[in-house]
Amino acid sequence: MHTTLTLFGIKPGHWRWGLAQMGTSQRPLQKVKGLNFFKLLGSGQGRGFSLKPNWYRYGLMATWSSPAAAEDFFKGHPLLEEYRQHTFEQYHLDLQPLQAHGLWSGQNPFTSETLPAPADKPIAVLTRASIRLTKALDFWKHVPQASASLDHANGLLASIGLGEAPFLRQATFSLWKDEASMKEYAYRMAAHREVIKNTRTRGWYSEELFARFTPLHSEGTWNSVDPLQGLV
Repeated sequence: MHTTLTLFGIKPGHWRWGLAQMGTSQRPLQKVKGLNFFKLLGSGQGRGFSLKPNWYRYGLMATWSSPAAAEDFFKGHPLLEEYRQHTFEQYHLDLQPLQAHGLWSGQNPFTSETLPAPADKPIAVLTRASIRLTKALDFWKHVPQASASLDHANGLLASIGLGEAPFLRQATFSLWKDEASMKEYAYRMAAHREVIKNTRTRGWYSEELFARFTPLHSEGTWNSVDPLQGLV
Protein backbone atom coordinates (compact mmCIF):
# COMPACT_ATOMS: atom_id res chain seq x y z
CA MET A 1 0.00 0.00 0.00
CA HIS A 2 1.52 3.32 -1.04
CA THR A 3 1.84 5.52 2.05
CA THR A 4 2.59 9.20 2.50
CA LEU A 5 3.28 11.49 5.42
CA THR A 6 3.17 15.24 4.95
CA LEU A 7 4.10 17.72 7.68
CA PHE A 8 2.89 21.31 7.50
CA GLY A 9 4.56 24.25 9.22
CA ILE A 10 1.88 26.85 9.90
CA LYS A 11 2.73 30.52 9.33
CA PRO A 12 3.05 32.74 12.41
CA GLY A 13 -0.35 34.14 13.33
CA HIS A 14 -2.25 31.43 11.41
CA TRP A 15 -2.58 28.99 14.34
CA ARG A 16 -6.38 29.32 14.46
CA TRP A 17 -6.59 28.15 10.84
CA GLY A 18 -4.23 25.30 11.64
CA LEU A 19 -6.39 24.12 14.51
CA ALA A 20 -9.62 24.52 12.50
CA GLN A 21 -8.35 22.46 9.55
CA MET A 22 -8.33 19.37 11.77
CA GLY A 23 -12.10 19.51 11.32
CA THR A 24 -12.67 21.39 8.07
CA SER A 25 -10.33 19.20 6.00
CA GLN A 26 -12.10 15.97 6.87
CA ARG A 27 -14.92 16.19 4.32
CA PRO A 28 -12.80 17.19 1.30
CA LEU A 29 -10.35 14.37 2.07
CA GLN A 30 -13.16 11.83 2.29
CA LYS A 31 -13.99 12.60 -1.35
CA VAL A 32 -10.45 12.25 -2.76
CA LYS A 33 -10.24 9.50 -5.38
CA GLY A 34 -7.79 6.76 -4.51
CA LEU A 35 -7.36 7.84 -0.88
CA ASN A 36 -7.96 4.66 1.11
CA PHE A 37 -7.10 5.79 4.63
CA PHE A 38 -6.07 9.09 6.20
CA LYS A 39 -5.45 10.71 9.55
CA LEU A 40 -5.12 14.42 10.21
CA LEU A 41 -2.65 14.86 13.05
CA GLY A 42 -1.70 17.59 15.43
CA SER A 43 1.73 17.65 17.03
CA GLY A 44 3.41 18.09 20.37
CA GLN A 45 6.53 19.89 21.49
CA GLY A 46 9.59 17.70 21.58
CA ARG A 47 10.53 14.52 19.76
CA GLY A 48 7.92 12.07 21.09
CA PHE A 49 4.73 11.80 23.13
CA SER A 50 4.08 15.19 24.72
CA LEU A 51 1.44 16.92 26.84
CA LYS A 52 2.38 20.29 25.33
CA PRO A 53 0.78 20.96 21.93
CA ASN A 54 2.56 22.63 19.03
CA TRP A 55 -0.02 24.85 17.37
CA TYR A 56 2.22 25.42 14.34
CA ARG A 57 2.90 21.88 13.10
CA TYR A 58 0.33 19.46 11.64
CA GLY A 59 0.49 16.25 9.67
CA LEU A 60 -1.45 14.18 7.17
CA MET A 61 -0.77 10.45 7.03
CA ALA A 62 -2.45 8.57 4.20
CA THR A 63 -2.52 5.37 2.21
CA TRP A 64 -3.35 5.34 -1.48
CA SER A 65 -4.55 2.92 -4.11
CA SER A 66 -1.48 3.84 -6.21
CA PRO A 67 1.41 6.30 -6.34
CA ALA A 68 -0.39 8.04 -9.20
CA ALA A 69 -3.44 8.72 -7.01
CA ALA A 70 -1.21 10.32 -4.40
CA GLU A 71 0.59 12.41 -7.00
CA ASP A 72 -2.68 13.67 -8.46
CA PHE A 73 -3.78 14.86 -5.03
CA PHE A 74 -0.56 16.53 -3.96
CA LYS A 75 0.05 18.21 -7.31
CA GLY A 76 -3.41 19.48 -8.08
CA HIS A 77 -6.06 19.29 -5.35
CA PRO A 78 -7.54 22.65 -4.25
CA LEU A 79 -7.17 21.69 -0.59
CA LEU A 80 -3.39 21.66 -0.97
CA GLU A 81 -3.46 25.16 -2.44
CA GLU A 82 -5.29 26.35 0.67
CA TYR A 83 -2.65 24.69 2.83
CA ARG A 84 0.12 26.42 0.89
CA GLN A 85 -1.43 29.80 1.63
CA HIS A 86 -1.24 29.14 5.37
CA THR A 87 2.10 27.33 5.66
CA PHE A 88 5.72 28.47 5.50
CA GLU A 89 7.04 24.97 4.80
CA GLN A 90 5.88 21.47 3.92
CA TYR A 91 7.72 18.19 4.15
CA HIS A 92 6.49 15.24 2.13
CA LEU A 93 7.53 11.60 2.35
CA ASP A 94 6.63 8.68 0.12
CA LEU A 95 6.89 5.49 2.17
CA GLN A 96 6.98 1.77 1.42
CA PRO A 97 5.51 -0.21 4.33
CA LEU A 98 7.77 -3.01 5.55
CA GLN A 99 5.63 -4.34 8.37
CA ALA A 100 2.78 -3.26 10.60
CA HIS A 101 1.38 -4.88 13.73
CA GLY A 102 -1.81 -3.81 15.47
CA LEU A 103 -4.74 -1.60 14.53
CA TRP A 104 -5.54 2.03 13.87
CA SER A 105 -9.26 2.84 14.14
CA GLY A 106 -10.01 -0.86 13.86
CA GLN A 107 -7.84 -1.62 10.83
CA ASN A 108 -4.27 -2.14 9.73
CA PRO A 109 -4.00 0.43 6.90
CA PHE A 110 -0.42 -0.30 5.86
CA THR A 111 0.51 -3.92 5.17
CA SER A 112 -0.01 -7.50 6.32
CA GLU A 113 3.40 -8.52 4.97
CA THR A 114 6.80 -8.50 6.64
CA LEU A 115 9.53 -7.30 4.32
CA PRO A 116 13.24 -6.90 5.14
CA ALA A 117 14.61 -3.41 5.52
CA PRO A 118 17.14 -2.49 2.80
CA ALA A 119 20.68 -2.70 4.14
CA ASP A 120 22.30 0.58 5.18
CA LYS A 121 19.27 2.64 4.13
CA PRO A 122 17.12 4.99 6.21
CA ILE A 123 14.11 3.55 7.98
CA ALA A 124 10.96 5.26 9.29
CA VAL A 125 9.01 4.12 12.34
CA LEU A 126 5.46 4.93 13.43
CA THR A 127 4.24 4.06 16.92
CA ARG A 128 0.67 5.04 17.76
CA ALA A 129 -1.76 4.22 20.55
CA SER A 130 -5.19 4.93 21.95
CA ILE A 131 -4.67 5.40 25.68
CA ARG A 132 -7.36 4.13 28.03
CA LEU A 133 -8.97 7.04 29.88
CA THR A 134 -8.60 5.19 33.17
CA LYS A 135 -4.88 4.69 32.49
CA ALA A 136 -4.01 8.15 31.18
CA LEU A 137 -2.51 9.54 34.40
CA ASP A 138 -0.36 6.45 34.87
CA PHE A 139 0.75 6.57 31.23
CA TRP A 140 1.84 10.21 31.36
CA LYS A 141 3.78 9.62 34.58
CA HIS A 142 5.99 7.03 32.88
CA VAL A 143 6.36 7.98 29.20
CA PRO A 144 8.07 11.41 29.14
CA GLN A 145 11.46 9.95 30.11
CA ALA A 146 11.37 7.64 27.08
CA SER A 147 10.55 10.54 24.78
CA ALA A 148 13.39 12.55 26.31
CA SER A 149 15.79 9.69 25.65
CA LEU A 150 15.33 10.27 21.91
CA ASP A 151 17.54 13.35 22.32
CA HIS A 152 20.48 10.99 22.89
CA ALA A 153 19.67 8.30 20.33
CA ASN A 154 22.47 7.51 17.90
CA GLY A 155 21.41 7.54 14.26
CA LEU A 156 18.15 9.45 14.82
CA LEU A 157 17.61 11.84 11.91
CA ALA A 158 14.32 13.40 13.01
CA SER A 159 11.34 12.65 15.21
CA ILE A 160 7.99 14.19 16.03
CA GLY A 161 5.12 13.50 18.39
CA LEU A 162 1.80 13.43 16.53
CA GLY A 163 -1.78 12.83 17.64
CA GLU A 164 -5.40 12.70 16.60
CA ALA A 165 -6.62 13.94 19.98
CA PRO A 166 -4.81 15.48 22.95
CA PHE A 167 -3.69 13.16 25.76
CA LEU A 168 -5.46 9.99 24.56
CA ARG A 169 -4.63 9.27 20.90
CA GLN A 170 -0.92 9.71 20.41
CA ALA A 171 1.79 8.74 17.94
CA THR A 172 5.51 9.15 17.35
CA PHE A 173 7.04 9.21 13.88
CA SER A 174 10.81 8.94 13.56
CA LEU A 175 13.45 8.72 10.84
CA TRP A 176 16.64 6.74 11.42
CA LYS A 177 19.93 6.46 9.58
CA ASP A 178 19.45 2.70 9.27
CA GLU A 179 17.74 -0.28 10.88
CA ALA A 180 20.69 -0.97 13.18
CA SER A 181 20.43 2.48 14.76
CA MET A 182 16.70 2.11 15.28
CA LYS A 183 17.08 -1.31 16.91
CA GLU A 184 19.88 -0.10 19.16
CA TYR A 185 17.54 2.53 20.58
CA ALA A 186 14.48 0.28 20.73
CA TYR A 187 16.13 -2.64 22.51
CA ARG A 188 19.11 -1.18 24.37
CA MET A 189 17.97 2.23 25.65
CA ALA A 190 16.82 1.57 29.23
CA ALA A 191 14.01 4.15 29.26
CA HIS A 192 12.50 2.76 26.08
CA ARG A 193 12.75 -0.85 27.28
CA GLU A 194 10.94 0.16 30.46
CA VAL A 195 8.08 1.68 28.46
CA ILE A 196 7.74 -1.47 26.36
CA LYS A 197 7.51 -3.56 29.54
CA ASN A 198 4.99 -1.22 31.16
CA THR A 199 2.85 -1.20 28.04
CA ARG A 200 2.25 -4.91 28.54
CA THR A 201 2.00 -5.05 32.34
CA ARG A 202 0.04 -1.86 33.04
CA GLY A 203 -2.54 -2.11 30.22
CA TRP A 204 -2.26 1.45 29.00
CA TYR A 205 -3.70 1.01 25.50
CA SER A 206 -7.09 0.06 24.12
CA GLU A 207 -5.54 -0.04 20.63
CA GLU A 208 -2.00 0.25 19.30
CA LEU A 209 -0.04 -0.04 16.08
CA PHE A 210 3.66 -0.28 15.28
CA ALA A 211 4.85 0.11 11.70
CA ARG A 212 8.14 0.38 9.81
CA PHE A 213 8.69 1.92 6.39
CA THR A 214 11.39 2.49 3.82
CA PRO A 215 11.44 6.16 2.74
CA LEU A 216 11.27 6.23 -1.06
CA HIS A 217 11.29 9.97 -1.71
CA SER A 218 11.42 13.19 0.29
CA GLU A 219 10.52 16.70 -0.74
CA GLY A 220 10.47 20.04 1.05
CA THR A 221 11.73 20.89 4.52
CA TRP A 222 11.05 19.98 8.16
CA ASN A 223 12.36 22.63 10.54
CA SER A 224 14.10 24.21 7.54
CA VAL A 225 16.01 21.06 6.49
CA ASP A 226 15.40 17.78 4.73
CA PRO A 227 16.55 15.10 7.23
CA LEU A 228 16.89 12.61 4.37
CA GLN A 229 18.83 14.82 1.96
CA GLY A 230 21.29 12.68 0.06
CA LEU A 231 20.05 9.47 1.69
CA VAL A 232 17.08 8.52 -0.54
